[in-house]
Amino acid sequence: MAMTKTSSVLLVMALTMLGTTASIAFAASGVATFYTEYIPSACYGNKNMGNMVAAASDSFWNNGAVCGRCYVVKCTGSAYGGDYPCTGGSVTVKIVDYCPRSGGCMSTIDLSKEAFSRIANLDAGEVKVTYNPTGCP
Repeated sequence: MAMTKTSSVLLVMALTMLGTTASIAFAASGVATFYTEYIPSACYGNKNMGNMVAAASDSFWNNGAVCGRCYVVKCTGSAYGGDYPCTGGSVTVKIVDYCPRSGGCMSTIDLSKEAFSRIANLDAGEVKVTYNPTGCP
């Protein structure tokens, strides 16, 4: 049976919507902190990778397989209760470093100070977040 042009368009639209829904449904959640200096990094050594960067924790580091991958990070609330620290919106960051638990990393994703400030008040220090893989800008 031949597919009509209308059927083809509808199929593409349905697959696009399914892909968008799947990415939202599979967003991971965790805790974000921030750091002020990342050079040298586990992924890129002494190469400066900009300000919108992050370090991955053991929970998704995967022996460095996430190096260079980008994630959309959104603040969802206070890590300790109390005031709402989120400033709204989201930030896209590139994973450039490793944040090992054995090294004292207490978060899921450790954002650069600049990236953290886009989604939360710096005074919070630690916030609940969702993070979802995305294409890099």
